[in-house]
Amino acid sequence: MTRRLIAHFAHRAPAPSRTPPGLAELTEREREVLALVARGRSNAELAETLHVSLPTVKTHVSRILTKLGARDRTQLVVLAYESGLVTTAGPPV
Repeated sequence: MTRRLIAHFAHRAPAPSRTPPGLAELTEREREVLALVARGRSNAELAETLHVSLPTVKTHVSRILTKLGARDRTQLVVLAYESGLVTTAGPPV
């Protein structure tokens, strides 16, 4: 589902960049996790990529959801693309 959502956003014209409340509160690691979530990575893939445990990944994702006031990963993907944190033109920023 997340990959289809990403594909949908990839074919749209870029939205004007807007910074969601809470984005500035994210740590560098949380921004990294958010960018990977926005690229469609599962928790297991995040753990492998970041060389951390699955519970650590879940903690990061939970804190990101809380800080950004998002209810699920799908909202995180939308926020990451709308804010310009992630674009379809290259690697995560």
